[in-house]
Amino acid sequence: MNYKIKNTLKKSKMVFIVGIAIWIVLSILLSAPIAVSIVDATTNGQLNLNDFFDNFFMNIGNVGQNLSKVFQSNYIGTFGKTEGYVTIAVLIFFVIGFIKSMPKNEYTDIEHGSSDWATGGEEYSVLSKKKGILLAENHYLPVDKRGNTNVLVVGRIRFW
Repeated sequence: MNYKIKNTLKKSKMVFIVGIAIWIVLSILLSAPIAVSIVDATTNGQLNLNDFFDNFFMNIGNVGQNLSKVFQSNYIGTFGKTEGYVTIAVLIFFVIGFIKSMPKNEYTDIEHGSSDWATGGEEYSVLSKKKGILLAENHYLPVDKRGNTNVLVVGRIRFW
């Protein structure tokens, strides 16, 4: 299971950066107008939906005014709740995307014919780094080795 998370994190670095940028944009362009519209449309403890939608569509274009309002004392609580909901929604989409981008097995995205299966130089107990029969880049089967030096070639020849 560890290889799944490690490979997914390695592949998804750019996705995290884009996701954080999307979260910031949604905070500025969505959470702030919603919070300001909710507070402005609430009278006597009840939300008037007609006033909310009128205020919301008017506030979407006033980014600077919304940002200055949301940090005032009567707006900050509503902005915090709205921002919490937006953050939860963005995190849910991230988790779904993260799970869907996990590899199906340990060998997903490993090039066939490469020596990515070996770590820490263990392939050189059998192979040579400098001379012999070429198997892959920097991997040679030594011809002066004692024992079995048979080579199995898996693949096909294509004629165009």
